[in-house]
Amino acid sequence: MLFGGAMFFTDYSMSAMELARALEERGFESVWAPEHSHIPLSRKTSFPGGGDLPKQYYDAMDPFVVLAAASQVTTKIKLGTGVLLVQQRDPIQTAKLVASIDQTSQGRFLFGVGGGWNQDEMENHGTAFSTRFKRMRESIEAMKEIWTKDHAEYHSEMVNFDPIIARPKPVTKPYPPIHVGGAFPQGARRAIRYGDGWIPTARGDLSVELPKFRQMAQEAGRDPNSLQVSSFGLGDDADAVKRLADLGVARVVPMFPPAKADKVLPLIDRWTKIMQQVNR
Repeated sequence: MLFGGAMFFTDYSMSAMELARALEERGFESVWAPEHSHIPLSRKTSFPGGGDLPKQYYDAMDPFVVLAAASQVTTKIKLGTGVLLVQQRDPIQTAKLVASIDQTSQGRFLFGVGGGWNQDEMENHGTAFSTRFKRMRESIEAMKEIWTKDHAEYHSEMVNFDPIIARPKPVTKPYPPIHVGGAFPQGARRAIRYGDGWIPTARGDLSVELPKFRQMAQEAGRDPNSLQVSSFGLGDDADAVKRLADLGVARVVPMFPPAKADKVLPLIDRWTKIMQQVNR
C-alpha cells in the first residue's frame, strides 16, 4: 500500500518543503496540497465536515506554488493536488501549470481534482454551482487535448477554443494521473469516465462501495485495476488501514494539522509505524 500525507499549507504551518522532506525521508510516496482560493463571508452551502469552517480553509496557499517549492528539495516523493478546484480555474492556464510542475519535478505530479462544495466561492469565479461538474469534465477533457496535441482545440458548451499551441507538454505521458474526488456513486462515475483514480469521501463505506465501483468500471469498459483508489483523511488506526489494504485501496493519505514541525513530526512518525506494519 502507498502512503501519502496532506496539509493545508499556511504561513503558520510547516512549509511544504519541510513536510515533503520529512515524508520522503520516512518512505512516504506522496505529499498533497488542497485548494481554496478564498472563503466568502456568506455561506449558501454548509461545510461538509460539519460545524464551523476551520481556519486553514481561509489561509491555504496556492497548491502549485507550494508543491513546486517542495519538488526542488526532494528527489522521489510525488506531488499531488488534493484536490484542485478546476471548475474555478481557466483550463488553458491550468494545463500550463500542470505541465510546468510535471516538468520541474521530472514527472512526479499527481493531478487530484474535485468539484467542490462552496457555492459562494465558485460564483465569485463565475462558475455556476449547478453545472460545476460539467464544467470540471469539460476542463479536464480540454486539458488532455492541450497536453497531447501540438495543435489543440476544444469545443463544448462551457469550454471552447480554436486551435492553439500550448507548451511545455508534461514529462509524464500522456499526462499526469488524474485522481477524481467525490462521493459514491456520482464521484465514482466521474473517475471512471475521465480519471485514472478515485478519491472517495471519508464518509462512505468502502467495503460496500469498492465492489460496486469495480463493477461500474468493467461495465464502462475500464480495467478496474487501472484505477487507483486513494483514501484521504483516515485516522491513525493500523487495523483500519489494514482493512483498506485488504479491500484493494491503493493509497491512504492522512491529513496533518497546519502546525509547526514539533507538533507534526510525532504524527508522521506514528504513521510511519503504521506504514511499516501494513507493508511488512
